[in-house]
Amino acid sequence: MEYITAIGFGCTILGAVIGYLGYRRNYDNDLKKDTANTASRQSIIDIKLDYISKGVDDIRLDIKAQDKRIDELNNRMIKVEESTKSAHKRLDGIERGE
Repeated sequence: MEYITAIGFGCTILGAVIGYLGYRRNYDNDLKKDTANTASRQSIIDIKLDYISKGVDDIRLDIKAQDKRIDELNNRMIKVEESTKSAHKRLDGIERGE
């Protein structure tokens, strides 16, 4: 009976060792897969951030161009207002008979 008990105990230990080695092997493979997935996701995020950054830069350039156009229109409007004011003065002078 002692042989059967020793064989049973040995098989139990062998089963535990094989189970642990299988667990370690799968753990290492899972870790490698997780690392690869994380790197892949990180590269996708980096690409998207670069795309967003370029879009923001384009928007800034558009805003600067729009500001220049608004400044030009303001200058033109000031000139038109001055011209209109001068024209009104001339018309008032004509109406008074000067």
